[in-house]
Amino acid sequence: MNNPKFKYPDTKAYNFVIDRLAKRGVTQSDLAKIVYETQHQYEPEVTLKECEDAVVDVMHKRELMNNAMVMLELDRLTEEGQVDEPLASIIKNDAGVFGVDETIALQIATIYGTIGTTNFGYFDRVKSGIMKKFDTSDLHVNTFIDDLLSAIVAAVCGKIAHKYA
Repeated sequence: MNNPKFKYPDTKAYNFVIDRLAKRGVTQSDLAKIVYETQHQYEPEVTLKECEDAVVDVMHKRELMNNAMVMLELDRLTEEGQVDEPLASIIKNDAGVFGVDETIALQIATIYGTIGTTNFGYFDRVKSGIMKKFDTSDLHVNTFIDDLLSAIVAAVCGKIAHKYA
């Protein structure tokens, strides 16, 4: 049922995502630095401040917040043993044939069209910076967070590229 009286909780959703990322050791500044390092080689005029502002802007998009909340919750619930088998084992082991993590992340990257999509493919494959930390760590369930971070960076890079096109 679609409740016409429901008001989307933008601020709460944004804070949920930011707080969950912070609990995992990720800041918007971390993401902005990756965006800057990537985009500066193509657009030498781009500044770190511009990248930081773009991260904040993109992180406020409902498409991103909705997918990010689901992704962060799935990692958390799986880690806490609240996801049933066989799904729990599939998520815990980041099974190569699972692909749901990339599919949800791709929805975020496509906010900025084809460039967001190709950027996501690059970041998902290269796994640099903080994305690599989550892709290689086995201290937590990180099946979704590494792809989420790749998607956010890809989308922000797309936003910057659109600005300078």
